[in-house]
Amino acid sequence: MIVGVGVDLVDVARFERSLERTPRLRERLFAPSERALPVRSLAARFAAKEALIKAVGHSTEFRWHDMEIISDEHRNPAFAVSGGVAEALAEIGAVRVHLSMSHDGGSAMAFVVAEGDA
Repeated sequence: MIVGVGVDLVDVARFERSLERTPRLRERLFAPSERALPVRSLAARFAAKEALIKAVGHSTEFRWHDMEIISDEHRNPAFAVSGGVAEALAEIGAVRVHLSMSHDGGSAMAFVVAEGDA
């Protein structure tokens, strides 16, 4: 059963300008394992985190580092959640979170589906 859906779109050039204007933004938004990625990948990860917030329906008690994006052995993206994010997902009954990210041209996007047990 689907308990939440979220999607977000990020303009990569605009996101890059934000990172250049505010050097600490990279550290604030991304876990250490994410920070060295190219800007287009960071933009997609930012979109993913925003899409997860939309799927949950709020961002109360959320910290950006509590939504780390990892990859499995096939390079499929997934969330490693902790803290307030994990608690919020439990509150809405989500037991699995599906994530798809893409970037093309000047845009990066992400789609999140939070799934609960039927």
